[in-house]
Amino acid sequence: MAFSTPSLLSSCSAYRLNPLLFSHRCLRIRLSHSHLKPRFFAVAARENDVFTSPETAKSFDFTSEERIYNWWDSQGYFKPNLDRGSDPFVISMPPPNVTGSLHMGHAMFVTLEDIMVRYHRMKGRPTLWIPGTDHAGIATQLVVERMLASEGIKRAELSRDEFTKRVWEWKEKYGGTITNQIKRLGASCDWTREHFTLDEKLSWAVIEAFVRLHERGLIYQGSYMVNWSPNLQTAVSDLEVEYSEEPGTLYYIKYRVAGGSKSDYLTIATTRPETLFGDTAIAVHPQDDRYSRYIGRMAIVPMTFGRHVPIISDRYVDKDFGTGVLKISPGHDHNDYLLARKLGLPILNVMNKDGTLNEVAGLYRGLDRFEARKKLWLDLEETGLAVKKEPHTLRVPRSQRGGEVIEPLVSKQWFVTMEPLAEKALQAVERGELTIMPERFEKIYNHWLSNIKDWCISRQLWWGHRIPVWYIVGKDCEEEYIVARNANEALEKAQEKYGKDVEIYQEPDVLDTWFSSALWPFSTLGWPDVSTQDFKKFYPTTVLETGHDILFFWVARMVMMGIEFTGAVPFSYVYLHGLIRDSQGRKMSKTLGNVIDPIDTIKEFGTDALRFTLALGTAGQDLNLSTERLTSNKAFTNKLWNAGKFVLQNLPSQSDISAWETILACKFDKEEALLRLPLPECWVVSKLHCLIDMVTTSYDKYFFGDVGRETYDFFWGDFADWYIEASKARLYHSGGHSVAQAVLLYVFENILKMLHPFMPFVTEALWQALPNRKEALMNSSWPQTSLPMHASSIKKFENLQSLTRAIRNARAEYSVEPAKRISASIVAGNEVIQYISKEKEVLALLSRLDLQNVHFTDSPPGDANLSVHLVASEGLEAYLPLSDMIDVSAEVERLSKRLSKMQEEFDRLAARLSSPKFVEKAPEEIVSGVREKAAEAEEKITLTKNRLAFLKSTAVVSK
Repeated sequence: MAFSTPSLLSSCSAYRLNPLLFSHRCLRIRLSHSHLKPRFFAVAARENDVFTSPETAKSFDFTSEERIYNWWDSQGYFKPNLDRGSDPFVISMPPPNVTGSLHMGHAMFVTLEDIMVRYHRMKGRPTLWIPGTDHAGIATQLVVERMLASEGIKRAELSRDEFTKRVWEWKEKYGGTITNQIKRLGASCDWTREHFTLDEKLSWAVIEAFVRLHERGLIYQGSYMVNWSPNLQTAVSDLEVEYSEEPGTLYYIKYRVAGGSKSDYLTIATTRPETLFGDTAIAVHPQDDRYSRYIGRMAIVPMTFGRHVPIISDRYVDKDFGTGVLKISPGHDHNDYLLARKLGLPILNVMNKDGTLNEVAGLYRGLDRFEARKKLWLDLEETGLAVKKEPHTLRVPRSQRGGEVIEPLVSKQWFVTMEPLAEKALQAVERGELTIMPERFEKIYNHWLSNIKDWCISRQLWWGHRIPVWYIVGKDCEEEYIVARNANEALEKAQEKYGKDVEIYQEPDVLDTWFSSALWPFSTLGWPDVSTQDFKKFYPTTVLETGHDILFFWVARMVMMGIEFTGAVPFSYVYLHGLIRDSQGRKMSKTLGNVIDPIDTIKEFGTDALRFTLALGTAGQDLNLSTERLTSNKAFTNKLWNAGKFVLQNLPSQSDISAWETILACKFDKEEALLRLPLPECWVVSKLHCLIDMVTTSYDKYFFGDVGRETYDFFWGDFADWYIEASKARLYHSGGHSVAQAVLLYVFENILKMLHPFMPFVTEALWQALPNRKEALMNSSWPQTSLPMHASSIKKFENLQSLTRAIRNARAEYSVEPAKRISASIVAGNEVIQYISKEKEVLALLSRLDLQNVHFTDSPPGDANLSVHLVASEGLEAYLPLSDMIDVSAEVERLSKRLSKMQEEFDRLAARLSSPKFVEKAPEEIVSGVREKAAEAEEKITLTKNRLAFLKSTAVVSK
C-alpha cells in the first residue's frame, strides 16, 4: 500500500497536516487518532505505583525511571498527536550500529534529540522521532565471523546464504541491545515506526536509489585506488580508517643510475620498502641542484633484476624530507597514485588482496607485507644497497573495525560521481535552505564538497544490500552488465538483449553501509512512494542532530541524496555536537582506561543527572565529562526533589475545596495582578516570566547549554535559596499564605516544564505528585511567553537581597551563632524604607534578626559607633550593635592571640626571604610561593589589627 492511496488519505482529517506522518503498515488503525490520546489520567498512574512522591520518598528513586518510561510508552505519548494543527516537527535518529552497545557519544545524541522532541511536543507541534538501527556491514560481519571462529567455523566454509542466515540469527538475538539502552536514556521515539536498514521497505529504497543514479549516469565501475582491508578482504570507507601516530622506521636505499658509474646513485628514504617492486618512477624537485643532472635518465629498482624506471622532476617533491628523492609506487600510495595519473605513469600492483606480495615481487612472492619488509632489508644490506635506517614517527592508517593496517590498493569497484551532486548540496546552504550549527562548520562543509572525490560504494562482503547488477555468463563483466531492481527484471532485460537462452549471475559485492544510511531520513518516511511535492512541504520542519566528526561522511551525503531524489534537502537544520572527553580532555578509549559507561553512570547518578550534564555543552564543542559534574547534577536532582517536598507540604489538602479555589483563582498573566502581589512574590514571578522568555528563545535557537544554565541558576539561586525561604514568612508567621501557596505552585510547575526536556524522569514524577494533575508533564503545554514582569520590583527585591547578604556576611565574619537573633537599624530614604519595612518579617527571617528589634530610620542611630556599619547598596545601610553579636572583651582576647600567631608566621617567612642563600639558590617557584604566603600573611595581619582597633575603641566607648 503506497502513501498516495487517495481513498484512505482523504478520509483522514490530519492528512492536510502531513501525509508523511503516516506509515503504510499501520495506516488503517490510525485513522481515528484515538490511540494517540492518553487512556488514563495521571492519578491512575500514581495508583498503579508508577511514580514515587516527595511526600513518601526521601529522594528520587532511580529505579522508577524504567516504570515511568514504560508508562509513557504504553499511553502512546511518543506517537505524533495529529489533532494538533501546527507544522510537524520530525527527527530521524542517526541509526546506531546493530552491533553497538551504548557509549557516551550515543548518550549525547539521544539526550540532545530528546530535548528537541520533548520541547516541540510541549509547544503543541505534532512531533515524530523515528528510531532505528544500521546493519553496519563490516562491523556486524566481523562480529559474526568471530563468533563462528569460536565454534571452529570459517566463513569460507559456508555458502553465502548459510552465512547470512547466521547473521540474521545473531541480529535477532543480540541486535536489540542498543535499542533497549537508548530507551533507558528516556528517548521518546515512536517505537512503532522503528526501522532497520535491511528492512524490506528500506532495502527497496536503496535498490531504487542505485538504479536511478545509474540511469542518470552517476554510477560507474572501474579500477581505482581505495582503502583495502586485507583481513576483511574488502574496500573500506575513509571514515572507517583511523590514523594513529606510531613509532616506525625510515629506510634509506640506493637506486643506481643506469649507465652511470658506481658513484652515480640516488638515495631514497621510505617507510615501506616492500612497495619498491611497484615503483614506476623516481622523482626529484626541478630546482634541486643535487639531482638535476640525473633528470631524464633511468634508475634501476633494487632487487628487481635490473628493472628500469625514469627519473623525473615534479614540484610535488619535498626537497627537505628525507633525501629529497621520492620513489613513486602508484599502486600503493594515495598521493603517488594521484601523481602517476597526472603524469601518465603506469600503475603496478605488487600485493594480493590478503596482504601478501604477488608475482611482481619475484622471490618475495607469497610473503606477508611485513615479513617481506624485514627480508628485503636484510637482502639490501647484503647487496650494499641499504644505506641506513632510523626511527621515524609514522601516521599509520588502521581499520576502525579490526585494527589492522589498511593497505592503499587499486581495485575494481563501483563508484558514484559526486561533483554534480555536491554542487546542489553547496547551493542548498548558500540559499539558506539548510542551516548548519554551529555556523563555523559551513566553511568545512563547503570546502569538503568543493574538493570532493568520487565515492567508492562497493564492499566485498556478504552482509548488506547486494548491488543490483547482473552479469552475463560468457561476457566481459566490465563491458556487459544489467542494472535492475530484481532478478526477474534483470533476466527480462538480458533476454531482450541476448536471447532466451542467456544466463545471468548477480554481482557478489554489497553496497557501502553509508550508501543506505544516506537515504535514511527520507526512506524511513516512505520514499520512493511519497511524492516529491509532499517531501518539499515536509522537509523544512525537520532537524538532524549528529556529531561533527561525520559531517562529511554522512550528513553531506544525505543532503546530496535528498536533493537528488526528492528535489529538497532532507532537513532544514543540522545540529552538530562535539565529542565527549574525560575530565582531562582526553578522548575516551579502552587503551587509556578512561571510558565511562552510560548505563553504569545512570545506576549511580540517575538518567536525569547524566542528561543534564551532557546537555550543558556548547554546540560543536567537545565536553569534558567528570565525576564532579555528575555528582553536582545529581545534587541538583535532589534539590528539585526537596523543593517539591516543600511545595507539597505547604499546599492545602485536596479536600479543602475553599483553599484550592482561592489558590486557583490567583492568576499572574496580567500586569495589574502582578502589582497586587507582595514584593517577594512579585519579584519571583517577574523573574520567572523573564526566564521563560529567555529559555524559550534559547530552545528555539538550539542553545541548550544556555537553557540548562539559566534554568539551573533561577531554580537554585532565586527560587530555592531565596523565594522558598522568603515564603516561610507568609506560610509560618503571618497572613497571605494562600498567595504564597499559589506562587510556589505556579513557579515550581513552570520550572518543571522548562526542565522536563532535560530531566524527564524526576520532573514527571514531581509533576504527578502535585495536586490536580490530569495529564502527563510531557504532554502539558509549554509556558506562555511575553508575560508581564515588573522591573521595579525586581530592583527592590535585589536591594533586600543585598541587605540580607551584608547582614549574613557580618554574622559570619563575627562568628555569630546561627540560631542567635540580633538587632538591626536599617537606614535609607523614605521610598526605600517604605518597601523594605513592609517585608520586615521576610528580612528578619532571611537575616536571622530579632523581629522586635529591627528599626527603620533615615539617619544613623545614636550608638552607631558601637555598631558594625554595613553598606548594602547605594542609599541602603545597616547598623548591627556589636553587643548583640559578640562578647567584645572575649573577642579582643581571641583576636590578640590570633594576631600573635600570625605575626610569628610572618616573621618566619620574612626571615627566609631576607636570606640571600635561600633567595639565590632555591628554585624560583619555591621562592615565589614563599613571597605569596608572606604577602597574604601581611594582609591578614593588617585586617586583624584594624578589627582589634575597632573592637577596642567600642569597648572604651561603652565604658
